[in-house]
Amino acid sequence: MRCLIGLAVAAAINAVPAAAQRPGDAIAGLWMNPYNSVAVRAGDCGPKLCGWVAWANAEAKSDAREEGVDPLIGVALLQDYQPSNAKNWSGTIFVPDLGRHFSSTITLLDRDRLKVKGCLIGGFICKSQVWRRIEHLPDA
Repeated sequence: MRCLIGLAVAAAINAVPAAAQRPGDAIAGLWMNPYNSVAVRAGDCGPKLCGWVAWANAEAKSDAREEGVDPLIGVALLQDYQPSNAKNWSGTIFVPDLGRHFSSTITLLDRDRLKVKGCLIGGFICKSQVWRRIEHLPDA
């Protein structure tokens, strides 16, 4: 009997962190685009998932400035993503060098890789990138 109570208590303690985990927790953190030109910090924005430019190289800043986005650091690229399931989210992506918003999906490929896809014209024309998780922002 004592063993069963101990197992029940242990199961309850282990269940609390999983229950407290939010849908976007797997994506929270720093991500670098495939060109190593922009790093995004993803995290909660209310009940949804968002991502803000945390670092950008000089070329990315210049391209954004040409479209009227200045400063680039702090701009929300990933906006209002909601989970479709455990590995997929849908929302809107802002592309600063185009000055436009597109419907978008994020797919968690594994712990360290995200597929970010943006589409226009009802999803007929799409472009995707695989972003990789980084631990620290690049040196300025």
